[in-house]
Amino acid sequence: MRLGDIMSEAVETISPDATVGEARELMRRHDVRHLVVIEAGAIVGVLSRHDIQRAEGTAAVRAVMRAPVVTAGPLTTLRQAANLLRSNDVSCLPVLDDNEQLVGIVTVSDLLDLIGKGVTTEQIDGARHRSWVPGR
Repeated sequence: MRLGDIMSEAVETISPDATVGEARELMRRHDVRHLVVIEAGAIVGVLSRHDIQRAEGTAAVRAVMRAPVVTAGPLTTLRQAANLLRSNDVSCLPVLDDNEQLVGIVTVSDLLDLIGKGVTTEQIDGARHRSWVPGR
């Protein structure tokens, strides 16, 4: 199974010059925990709910976002994604196509949801079909 199979294609983005208060409202309105920070068409950071918990509402996103950004491609396997998340201590991976364009996002929660549904080791290692093991 690959990130392209499970990624969320609707990715919420924000400017690095927006305020933390605006970011909080955007996260609340769209019920998301991560925003990809875009400046001049390029990804410059990622902002999570955790990043803004204690930040002042008037602070700029730029001041609290995480950068540089760890990204992956749609053909990245779930195992590779899990290793990227763990080794870089991040909670999401923006997914970029071959042209470096943002096409999706995958979070730790997405991977945990798959495990909770019973995804098999073979699927994580790259099988191209989706079938869940009942009762797992």
